[in-house]
Amino acid sequence: MCLTGVDYFSTLGYQPGIAALAAASLAPMATLVLVLVTLFGALPMYRRVAAESPHGDGSISMLERLLSWWQGKILVLVLISFVLTAFVVTITISASDAAAHITENPYGRSLAGHEIPITLGLILLLGIFFMRGFSEAIGLAVGIVGLYLSLNVVVLARAYWEIGLHPFLLGNWRESLQLEYSSPIAMALTAIFLFPRLALGLSGFETGVVVMPLVRGCASDDPRRPECRIRNTGRLLTLAASIMSVMLISSSLVATLLIPHEAFEEGGEASGRALAFLAHEYLGEVFGTAYDASTILILWFAGASAMAGLLNIVPRYLPRYGMAPDWTRATRPLVILYTVLCFAVTILFQADINAQAGPYATGVLAVITSASVAVFLSEWRKKERGAIVWFGTFMVIFIYAFLNTIFENPSGLKMAAIFFAMIVIISLISRVVRATELRATEVEFDEIADRFIREAAKRGSLRLIANHPDERNTREYLVKEREEREASHIPAGDSVLFLEVTVKDASDFASNVKVRGEEISGFRVLQVESASVPNGLAATLLAIRDRTGKKPHAYFGWTEGNPLKYLARFVIFGEGDIAPVTREILRQTEPNPKARPAIHVG
Repeated sequence: MCLTGVDYFSTLGYQPGIAALAAASLAPMATLVLVLVTLFGALPMYRRVAAESPHGDGSISMLERLLSWWQGKILVLVLISFVLTAFVVTITISASDAAAHITENPYGRSLAGHEIPITLGLILLLGIFFMRGFSEAIGLAVGIVGLYLSLNVVVLARAYWEIGLHPFLLGNWRESLQLEYSSPIAMALTAIFLFPRLALGLSGFETGVVVMPLVRGCASDDPRRPECRIRNTGRLLTLAASIMSVMLISSSLVATLLIPHEAFEEGGEASGRALAFLAHEYLGEVFGTAYDASTILILWFAGASAMAGLLNIVPRYLPRYGMAPDWTRATRPLVILYTVLCFAVTILFQADINAQAGPYATGVLAVITSASVAVFLSEWRKKERGAIVWFGTFMVIFIYAFLNTIFENPSGLKMAAIFFAMIVIISLISRVVRATELRATEVEFDEIADRFIREAAKRGSLRLIANHPDERNTREYLVKEREEREASHIPAGDSVLFLEVTVKDASDFASNVKVRGEEISGFRVLQVESASVPNGLAATLLAIRDRTGKKPHAYFGWTEGNPLKYLARFVIFGEGDIAPVTREILRQTEPNPKARPAIHVG
């Protein structure tokens, strides 16, 4: 819970100020709307995500399973772009807010005006920290969150005491609301429409699901669906959301009543540090400094939580799609890349917390909106009417909030678009470069296919004719065998097997290759299922060699047409100029020419 909390609870450092700037005197009511959406929308939604994705894959994997082929992969890339936006800005906005706490502290005011270099220094420290390793620091999260929440309770208690000593503050607040709004209904509607601007308070739910592998389960748990771990994750999310809800409403109320609105403006004493302002104002400089130190620590550690999320996302998806170089599986190169990106974002936004709030909200809402869509589609498939209506309602709310945020501040969309373009360019290059990898995790033969292969091996040389399946009738196989025997001079007495590949999902980079045997009018056919034709053929030929101890001979016809067109067909659809690509995959996989299956083209 505390590992999730370093991201979730750390938003208390800047959320009250952002709410005050967005809603002024209506901030507590707008925050109440946020809390209601959290408890009745986001919380039950992410409990469903935890149940559907119990191994830390999050909501993205749910959508990936619901949508196949290239549209599923493209959707995942779009979502990863928004996740990158959310996590990168989490690092930069947290470091920027930590810098604000440093420069506004009485002992650090000499550093005022140097927020950008301080922010960059904190990000650099974070990068160095991850270059050394993160696992040892997970335990620190408990102490950091415990200290931070305890100090916040003290600050809020003192603030409520101050309000109790001066009850006219509540009266003044009530009068200002009555002057600004004609009725309670107008207040409620305005608070609802202001919800997207306060969406930062929803950050942390995706992190809560990502850390699921760390949640304790039971010895009796089924590894495929660990019910005990799912139940405990639900408790984790509920506890975190309950604590945060109380903290959000309390902090927004005391900040609105006790801090002048101009102090929240850029350059004001409470800008990005409302509760720290109250700590210094009512509990003295020593306690205030201790509160600043605690806030700086949790904000910096929130960046660590976001960095851990980033290091989890890319290796989990892109290399599996063949859309990233092999070095992206390593931690250190990714840490350097993300640190450079964070530097660029910090400089672009001049370490301004309010300027980064828009991109942050865009990223957070994109992730939560994708989760709401995934949960809604999951319930739709189950045909549970009550759940469909409930989650459908919140899906509409999150879609509205996401679109509203983009229209009001498109900087987050622009950042995600830049990340998407970078990912697509790298993905295309990587997919082409890695195209001639074997790309088969396992080759499985059914009983009939295994019998065909062993009987053919006993009769002599293993000869397989590659055939594109069309009508799959007697005439097709008779004509194909006659053509190949004539073109490649296959001895008349040697038996042949036909080898056919069906591409199920060309967008998959690697897959299990399944080989099924079938006899059609006396012709023995090996039907192969794979993510691409050449890779499926190469994997099957190598598996046949390993099973029989004999080198198989595969026979192809030349493909007529433009080579570039066939290259594109291979990368996108898994087909193309089959013979030379199959031969190149075999050459790269088996360096010994004598042990390599032979490719004949006539």
